[in-house]
Amino acid sequence: MAPLIYTLCAVTSLICAALLLRGYFNSRYRLLLWAGLCFSALTVNNLLMVTDKIFFAQENMLTLRLVVTLIALCFLLYGLIFDE
Repeated sequence: MAPLIYTLCAVTSLICAALLLRGYFNSRYRLLLWAGLCFSALTVNNLLMVTDKIFFAQENMLTLRLVVTLIALCFLLYGLIFDE
């Protein structure tokens, strides 16, 4: 059951990233770009979670996942601070 939930979280974040980036390319509103980049990195984080929990259960990829999450949140924070 857990692999299904992890996979659905990855698919959901991928859909959110695609919709945000599509909105940016249609309107050129820069905050959509930063939010789309954030969700793209969160998609990578979720894929790392799937890989960590399902395929490499003996390895711990927590540090890599946290670094990717930090990068994702830095994208969004930059967009919120420097773009309106």
